[in-house]
Amino acid sequence: MVFLRTSEKAGSCFIRTDQLDGETDWKLKVAVSCTQRLPALGDLFSINAYVYAQKPQLDIHSFEGTFTREDSDPPIHESLSIENTLWASTVVASGTIIGVVIYTGKETRSVMNTSNPKNKVGLLDLELNQLTKALFLALVALSVVMVTLQGFSGPWYRSLFRFLLLFSYIIPISLRVNLDMGKAAYGWMIMKDENIPGTVVRTSTIPEELGRLVYLLTDKTGTLTRNEMVFKRLHLGTVSYGTDTMDEIQNQLMNSYSQTQSQASGNNASSTLPRKAQSSAPKVRKSVSSRVNEAVKAVALCHNVTPVYEARGAAGETEFAEADQDFSDDNRTYQASSPDEVALVQWTESVGLTLVNRDLTSMQLRTPSGQILTYCILQTFPFTSESKRMGVIVRDESTAEITFYMKGADVAMSTVVQYNDWLEEECGNMAREGLRTLVVAKRALTDEQYQDFENRYNQAKLSIHDRTLKVAAVVESLEREMELLCLTGVEDQLQTDVRPTLEMLRNAGLKIWMLTGDKLETATCIAKSSHLVSRTQDTHVFRPVTSRGEAHLELNAFRRKHDCALVISGDSLEVCLKYYEHEFVELACQCPAVVCCRCGPTQKAHIVKLLQQHTGRRTCAIGDGGNDVSMIQAADCGIGIEGKEGRQASLAADFSVSQFKHIGRLLVVHGRSSYKRSAALSQFVMHRGLIISTMQAVFSSVFYFASVPLYQGFLMVGYATVYTMFPVFSLVLDQDVKPEMAMLYPELYKDLTKGRSLSCKTFLVWVLISIYQGGILMFGALVLFESEFVHVVAISFTALVLTELLMVALTVRTWHWLMAVAELLSLGCYVASLAFLNQYFDVPFIMTVTFVWKVSAITVVSCLPLYVLKYLKRKLSPPSYSKLSS
Repeated sequence: MVFLRTSEKAGSCFIRTDQLDGETDWKLKVAVSCTQRLPALGDLFSINAYVYAQKPQLDIHSFEGTFTREDSDPPIHESLSIENTLWASTVVASGTIIGVVIYTGKETRSVMNTSNPKNKVGLLDLELNQLTKALFLALVALSVVMVTLQGFSGPWYRSLFRFLLLFSYIIPISLRVNLDMGKAAYGWMIMKDENIPGTVVRTSTIPEELGRLVYLLTDKTGTLTRNEMVFKRLHLGTVSYGTDTMDEIQNQLMNSYSQTQSQASGNNASSTLPRKAQSSAPKVRKSVSSRVNEAVKAVALCHNVTPVYEARGAAGETEFAEADQDFSDDNRTYQASSPDEVALVQWTESVGLTLVNRDLTSMQLRTPSGQILTYCILQTFPFTSESKRMGVIVRDESTAEITFYMKGADVAMSTVVQYNDWLEEECGNMAREGLRTLVVAKRALTDEQYQDFENRYNQAKLSIHDRTLKVAAVVESLEREMELLCLTGVEDQLQTDVRPTLEMLRNAGLKIWMLTGDKLETATCIAKSSHLVSRTQDTHVFRPVTSRGEAHLELNAFRRKHDCALVISGDSLEVCLKYYEHEFVELACQCPAVVCCRCGPTQKAHIVKLLQQHTGRRTCAIGDGGNDVSMIQAADCGIGIEGKEGRQASLAADFSVSQFKHIGRLLVVHGRSSYKRSAALSQFVMHRGLIISTMQAVFSSVFYFASVPLYQGFLMVGYATVYTMFPVFSLVLDQDVKPEMAMLYPELYKDLTKGRSLSCKTFLVWVLISIYQGGILMFGALVLFESEFVHVVAISFTALVLTELLMVALTVRTWHWLMAVAELLSLGCYVASLAFLNQYFDVPFIMTVTFVWKVSAITVVSCLPLYVLKYLKRKLSPPSYSKLSS
């Protein structure tokens, strides 16, 4: 909506936009001045005015429109820009507001920037679906074979369906139930893990995905870094101040301000004279202290920061009380649209020049000696991603001097300032230390120059077509031959343990991409300081390209480099994907690390989808702000971090963690074990169905292909539930190595991406085991049975249950006390139920010794060879994890 009026005296208010663009700081918005000036609120309804607005767009950083009031004489035209608007999903942080709504519903910026989430299905589930289809085909084939062997006699189609029902145990229906319960169990284990407190599993269907990841896409601000800025360095060309020499700056400021004060108080008449003479004299090289003074003053004035005071006591206090409260230092907090700016202003406060007050038209600084300097703000030029700089024109109230201050990125400023020989080199040095650099410059203006500029500027602001270009052209006319004052370096602190975590993930075989909305220089220095790009590696910065030819040349240049990290900006990326999508993705995937800077929310999601399409590997996205939601939803597995930027990302994600360092354990320990456990569990459930179907097939073929069930009623129900469910499900507790080992050797994670725990090979091995065991159990029972058919059922079923329990014991890698309980419980249940199952079993026969030895013999024959084979395999070709655990 367009912001018409506010209850604040200054005619402006702050809004919080963290849910829209992921920035935690407050933004200053300004009311339309002709409606703000109206004497009373009700007058809004009596004026005749209209608003012209551009059509809805994706871009949240720009807006063009005009406000026209027709009933005044002459009609008032005012230009509307981004600072006169308030977007949906933002929060007003100060005062109350009245505005006119221009976009609603689908046209709002926040809705236009979101994408529809998809349903996520794990890779394991897809693989199991393929195996289940194979089993279904096997079921049909087996039934057809049986009917064929019967010789299609009589109503054969009836027999076909009877066989289909008899063998239906081949299809593991209980698999889904077991797996879903298993997933719930993994989720519970992750949330209960004390080493990663605060972790929440929001999607219970994909914990195994955490064990199959190859690409990790992470956001920078707030994810790898804390979004807390600290001022580290001030460079004046000939002299550089670090954190340990800040007290020198303080002393020089004290001296220079006490001198000016003593001059001013000496004699007012003559104090203006030397200044005039000095300005006309040729420029003498300035002393260090005056240059320090100029630099600090520029940093203290050229910004968009507002000091905010918490009101104490009741609102209706006298003016005096309000003024009294205003300047207490411990009560002041700074608000700005970027944390860098706050860091700079806090630094000027620490060296003695304090920003104490600011509204739309003036700023007040307090000198070390307690004097208040007032500056009138004539114009401000906000920072945009195109211009990469911000400026302010101020008039000093005491001397009436007009000065244009400007600060910005070194790329943007190097062309604007007077010639010098140190700027580029020093910027490079600071960037290598991982500091964000800003160049500060100034230019003194005469009244005539300023008047001329103001007229042209207002003219440009009212144009409706190409407004941004025209305004930029007018501002550029001022940005010439500016005097370079200083270079500042601010450090963005990394989250705790980012370096070891990234190191561990890289050793685990993950390829890490950093997608950030930040500028190229900052992104590169964070990539180096967080060891995303290791010290020895080269980085290839992809030059800005705009056309197909340029992209072709750049890609060829990049192809010649080996083992170097790629840094590319969002615009160049768009061009490359437009013309050379396949080639670019192929090259980028070979890089050890990729950094994409200046990425919008939708572009982040686009990169994730590209990786999925071209590589077919699993991707994981990590972010902490509203601008990462699209990327998190597009990835196979999304992890949100509860950061300063609100909880939108952590709510949209599949897993939510409280700190970046927890991701290592989440993947390497929980992801790995979830995948391995699910693979073992699902194959065992399939084996359980196959073995009983094999027995049914053997039974039918021995008895002249009769479609008669071997086990009836409760035996079948009990087999899949009470008798075998607990031990099979207890595989969820299995682990091949201890969590400490998995963390120590992240290389173990690499094996999983090949998907060897559940593949056609392992599946066929289990099928062969099932056929072997089913055959042995059935033939054994038939060979050993005496006169009664009931005995066959009793012997074979008991042997079957025992075999299943022993097979679980064979599969387990590390015993857990619950597994033993489950085994004994199931056995107990079976023995106890024998008493009630007299319709199936001949109870007196079960009590005899012959029954016991026959069952034991069959069970030993069916299980012993597998135990021997397992032992030989572990001796001759042990898996990688057993080498570590021994």
